[in-house]
Amino acid sequence: MSETKLDIIYHDDDLVAINKPSGLLVHRSRIAAGAREFAMQKLRDQLGQHVYPVHRLDRPTSGVLLFALSSEVARLLMEQFQQRQIDKVYHAVVRGYTQQQGIINHALKEQLDKIADAKAQQDKAPQEAVTYYRTLAQVELPFQVSKRHQTSRYSLVELLPQHGRKHQLRRHMAHISHPIVGDSNHGDGRHNRFFKQQFDCPRLLLHASELALQHPLSGEQLRLHAPLPPEFKRAFLFRRAQ
Repeated sequence: MSETKLDIIYHDDDLVAINKPSGLLVHRSRIAAGAREFAMQKLRDQLGQHVYPVHRLDRPTSGVLLFALSSEVARLLMEQFQQRQIDKVYHAVVRGYTQQQGIINHALKEQLDKIADAKAQQDKAPQEAVTYYRTLAQVELPFQVSKRHQTSRYSLVELLPQHGRKHQLRRHMAHISHPIVGDSNHGDGRHNRFFKQQFDCPRLLLHASELALQHPLSGEQLRLHAPLPPEFKRAFLFRRAQ
């Protein structure tokens, strides 16, 4: 395994939170059999004790990832997640100019993996899914990425998912025609390639910036924060430098 240490952003006797880098799996998975590094194992080795994952981030998503340090605390935290008592804040760079703020209320059919979900019910009805968003910055770049437009526009948005459906933010932004840059499944390949070539940015530009929760034992209100990676700002800084 790589000797690069994980960035720990919070640690007490019961909890530990890291700023997970893009590309790192939370734990071993049959759908990524070739992967050799996992956040759970790296953090266990770094701390010298067992850790318990209580939620997940997609492999290409970076940001706040929370673990418990006992099975009891893990159970309490998972109950908070299931009851939607934990507030989550994400940031993303998306194609086009988004409205200043909005609500995406679009039910999502559960996405099942052929291997991991082979025994799951295959015909579930779409599940309720709501996401709030607001626009933080916008930029128009002097590059023709698509044939229809002489320039290319992008927005930096803050996203607040009210549910935790699989790939909810990626699917919701694609639903309103503002796909997240770097999304290979729901995005626009032309803009993904442009960011990779122009800004040396091959990753999904989705980041879990904050988790707000009540400590399951002390009752203290915690707000865990992972700063926005520099690659999220490159397109916006490029325009200012012109």
